[in-house]
Amino acid sequence: MDSVTERAIADYENLLKDEKALAQELQERFFERMRHARLTFGGRVLCPFLRPQFVSPDVYEQVRAVCRGIFRAIEKVEAALGPELWSRVDLTPEEAELVAIDPGYRRSSPTSRLDSFVTPSAYQFVELNAESPAGIAYAEVLMDIFLELPLVKRFQEHWTLKRFQARERLLQTLLECYREGGGREEHPVIAIVDYEDVPTRTEHHMFRDFFEERGYPAFVCDPRDLTYEGGVLRSEGRPIDIVYKRLLVNEFLERIGELQPLLQAARDRRVTIVNPFRCKPIHKKAIFAVLTDDAMAQHFDADERAAIAAHVPWTRRLQEGRSTRYGQPIDLVPFVRANRDRLVLKPNDEYGGKGVTIGWEANESEWDVALAEGLRGSFVVQEKVELQRQSFPELAEDGSVRFRDLVVDLDPFVFQGEVEGFLTRLSGTSLANVTSGGGQVPAFLIEPR
Repeated sequence: MDSVTERAIADYENLLKDEKALAQELQERFFERMRHARLTFGGRVLCPFLRPQFVSPDVYEQVRAVCRGIFRAIEKVEAALGPELWSRVDLTPEEAELVAIDPGYRRSSPTSRLDSFVTPSAYQFVELNAESPAGIAYAEVLMDIFLELPLVKRFQEHWTLKRFQARERLLQTLLECYREGGGREEHPVIAIVDYEDVPTRTEHHMFRDFFEERGYPAFVCDPRDLTYEGGVLRSEGRPIDIVYKRLLVNEFLERIGELQPLLQAARDRRVTIVNPFRCKPIHKKAIFAVLTDDAMAQHFDADERAAIAAHVPWTRRLQEGRSTRYGQPIDLVPFVRANRDRLVLKPNDEYGGKGVTIGWEANESEWDVALAEGLRGSFVVQEKVELQRQSFPELAEDGSVRFRDLVVDLDPFVFQGEVEGFLTRLSGTSLANVTSGGGQVPAFLIEPR
């Protein structure tokens, strides 16, 4: 942590401890504010933590440069390998059929999120969410809530808080893809498409409200309610120009028979879908196995190789056979079996921490079982990341405040290859995600006045 951030945290927490009236007002109305703003995930309040995450301008520029290099390297991998990449990341035949659909614009993942942990030495990026990254609207509305707090207003007497504009960048990205694909409507209609019962439904409505505030007609709909006739995709009779697809490809394939209108409109390129089905290969966790493959280094420039070496942990698809680790040959499965204290096993295509086995938290028999299951499925093995915990004040339902040492998951949002803002998740466990019980706080750029 840099000195600017350390000073900001100390000043903020001193205010929280010393300004009793401000702290009491915050404690009494904090959860009420969250619920009023619809800041819930699956029915629970998204943020029980009373301090934002602070990011200094110097750190932000470092993160942006690293993410730029990693994302550029991923796009070089796509270009160099072509369809060979599909087999290297274990794409299924059904997924490959969808990936082959031309979306009408260049980028496979115009909007994505690089998931990272804060470590003692550097940010470590452990996954790329290239398909349908959640948390953008939640993060922005959380910023609104915190900026209205009397405690934060007092804090800003000595510190400048600058907010990120991730929602705006998302809207710009949707429109850029639409224009690149030949769309001509001045104010295209945007449909936010996902199943009705997903826990992020409140965020979908936040996006609808934001798009409409910016002058773009928008609505939220279930993909099963879509129709396609006369070259026009509709929901309840309303024509759609842009599909902001929050629906995951796996979930699409599970009900593909019910979703033919969306599929046909995509094939006919009569609607702009963001992100496209083509994002799937780089969304697979095995994309980091390709990035850290010694044989791929020849495709990257010096900055990209440095970013990967310093910020992407060694990763491999879990399979029998020989591999390399930092240039040295290894027999992969015996190596994984013997080194559980520094390895993690993950499903190649899952979210919310499902199916993850953390080697140093498992005993030998549990690791052997996880290894056998992984070899029967599609899994990756990844090197351990040393987590750094930070202290955050947490508000309980009874109004009491306690300080907890938490894992910080600082995840930059990437739009058209450039970072704008963060999803910041906190957790008491090694799995720092909201689905598995973590919480979210807003992040701000911080500078002394």
